Amino acid sequence: MCESRPFNSQSMVATLTSTPPSFLPLWGKKLPTFNPTQCLGTGKEALEISSNGYIKTNTTGFPEKGISTRPGTSSTPRPPRPRRIILVRHGESEGNVDETVYTRVPDPKIDLTEKGKAEAEECGWRIREMIEKDGANDWKVYFYVSPYKRTLETLRHLGLAFERSRISGMREEPRIREQDFGNFQDREKMRLDKALRLRYGRFFYRFPNGESAADVYDRITGFRETLKADIDIGRFQPPGEQSPNVNLIIVSHGLALRVFLMRWYKWTVEQFEGLNNMGNGNLIVMQKGYGGRYSLSMHHNEEELREFGLTDEMLIDQEWQKIARIGELNYDCPMVNSFFPHFEDEGCIT
Repeated sequence: MCESRPFNSQSMVATLTSTPPSFLPLWGKKLPTFNPTQCLGTGKEALEISSNGYIKTNTTGFPEKGISTRPGTSSTPRPPRPRRIILVRHGESEGNVDETVYTRVPDPKIDLTEKGKAEAEECGWRIREMIEKDGANDWKVYFYVSPYKRTLETLRHLGLAFERSRISGMREEPRIREQDFGNFQDREKMRLDKALRLRYGRFFYRFPNGESAADVYDRITGFRETLKADIDIGRFQPPGEQSPNVNLIIVSHGLALRVFLMRWYKWTVEQFEGLNNMGNGNLIVMQKGYGGRYSLSMHHNEEELREFGLTDEMLIDQEWQKIARIGELNYDCPMVNSFFPHFEDEGCIT
C-alpha cells in the first residue's frame, strides 16, 4: 500500500542537526558578498581578479572547472551562497497610469513617474533595513537589472540607500526584460488581445509580433542557469573572500519575476496562472534556509504568500525548502499524490 508521509518539519530539523558540521545550516552566520563590476585598466587585470580569483590557479582559463561541487573533494571549495535573492518590480511608470503612452513611446523607453521614483527609493531603504537586521558588518549587495528605462531608473533610485562600499557590482541583463507585446501598441487592439489572453490562458497566449509567458520562460531559464553558475563560482565575491553576507537584487518586471519564481521552484502552468502581480516598487524575498536552499517562507508569512497566489501545495513545498539541503528532492511532494486520483485507492495521503 502506498502511503505518503505528512510533512514533518521537526523530524527533518532533527535529521539536519545530526549531520556533520560541514553540512549544517548557517544559523549563526550572516549574508554574502559580490563583485563582478570593477574599474580596471586592462583586460589582463580584469582576468586576474575575475571569478573570485580562481583564474589564478586554473590553467584552463575556465574558473568553473576549478570549483568542486561535492564536499570533501580536494578542489577549491564552493563559495558560500548569497544570503538572499531579492526580486524587485520597477516603480510606477508612465505606462502604468496612462496606457496611451505605449502607442507613441517604445516600451523600453518609458519613464518612471515621480511616484515611481519615490517607490523605488523607499524600496531601497526597506531592503537595507532588512539586511542590517542580520547584524553582519561585511554585507554587500549585487544587482541584476532589466535594460528597460523604468527598471534602470528604479535601480538608480533604489541604490540611493547604499553607499559605494556596499555595492559590489551590477549587471544589465536583457533576458529579464519585460514581456514583448509587439513594438508600438494599438490601445484598442491591446485590450482585445488581453481579453483573448484570459480566454486562451495567460501562460501560452502569444501576443501578435510579441511573446507569450512561455517564451519568457525560455529566456528566464537561460538567465537562471547563468545566475546559478555565478553563485556556484562566487562571482559576487571580491578576490579571496568567502563571505556569506551577500544579497542579490534582481530589478525587473511583474511577469518576468513571476516566471522566474515559476522556473526556480518548478511550479506548474496552473500554479503560475494563479499568481497575482506584485505592486510597483514591491519585493519578494527568497532567503537561504537552514539547509542552504532558498525559501519564500523564510521571510514572508503565510498570509503574504497566499495573497501572492500560493496554494496549499506550494506553501507546503516552501516549508520543505526551508530545511532541505541543496540537491535533495522532496519525495513527499503533495502534488504527485493529488495529480493521480487513483492513489486515493491505494491509501495515499493527499
